[in-house]
Amino acid sequence: MADAGGQKIMEITDVAEGIRWQAEHATRAGAPITGKIILATLRIAEAGDTATGRRMAAWQGAVLEDAMPLRIAGALHFLHLTGEEPRLAPVYAGLVSDQGQIDAIVLEAARKFDTVLLPWLDGPPQTNEAGRSASVMGALLWLAQKFGPKFQLIEIGASAGINTMMARYRYDLGGTKAGPSLSSMKITPEWRGEAPPAGNVEIVDVAGCDLSPIDLTDDAQALRLKSYIWADATERMARMDAAIAMAKRAAPNLVQMDAVEFVTKQLAEPQEAGVTRVLFHTVMWQYLPEASRAAITSAMEAAGAAATPERPLAWIAVETNRATFRHELKLRYWPKIGEGGDEAVQLAEAHPHGAWVNWQAP
Repeated sequence: MADAGGQKIMEITDVAEGIRWQAEHATRAGAPITGKIILATLRIAEAGDTATGRRMAAWQGAVLEDAMPLRIAGALHFLHLTGEEPRLAPVYAGLVSDQGQIDAIVLEAARKFDTVLLPWLDGPPQTNEAGRSASVMGALLWLAQKFGPKFQLIEIGASAGINTMMARYRYDLGGTKAGPSLSSMKITPEWRGEAPPAGNVEIVDVAGCDLSPIDLTDDAQALRLKSYIWADATERMARMDAAIAMAKRAAPNLVQMDAVEFVTKQLAEPQEAGVTRVLFHTVMWQYLPEASRAAITSAMEAAGAAATPERPLAWIAVETNRATFRHELKLRYWPKIGEGGDEAVQLAEAHPHGAWVNWQAP
């Protein structure tokens, strides 16, 4: 097994090894309760007396690439949030810390709610997180210095559209302020390095897509999304509640569509002069098939070749570096000022859920 930053981590096929790695990762990331819950799910797979456990034990494919441990962790958190399994409450409250006791409680919950847990293994977790928009806003502030303050945003893999609503959020990025000052959503990550440049950002239009969008105005769907938040992450849960309340007042502009089709459609629309068109995505690129990644890249490069200083194009990605397992904020834009062609820069590294941003812009 490689170290925690190695590519081989994502290639693990041994179920026990994958679950143990994910549990350790959660603990090191400041979520010890979630770490213990994930470790306890190994007992479900080992017991083999539930359909959920048998499917886990016979998992086909890369355990961490598929986020299998996080799928079942989300299912157990759902049982807790609904109150269906009260024996989980003291575990999630941190009142039970002995791993053997937690193992027993989780295994009994799996036996009792086997039919509830099993479908959660069908798809990857949805981890829509408003905190990630701090990196996107930092990139927009940086880009505004080159092309001006007006932006049209296109988000792929938007999940519930939480970051599609980023124009409504208030930001404090190392002292640089952005967004409406009275917003109920406050994005204030720990900022490392220099602050991004101060200036205006005006998002004149924004639209997002997802293959399976989540409707935050539907209580059942919103609860499912909350289930994927680690129980230790109280600030994330507060941001989720704020996003749900915002969506109920005005739902995000979100459609169900394939990412390639959506990008192609959006790029074909007329672009207003003086507005920078921006494709962005956060922690979703790894879930796209290679063919889709290639098609989107080709479409952006073709559109970039036609971009002008009056109608620029940019691509903001907050994604996992598969070699280092770090989350990086990268920006590519067309045309390169004074030269034509494109420019690609890494602006920052960031916490996967936006708790901190390490600004590295040139």
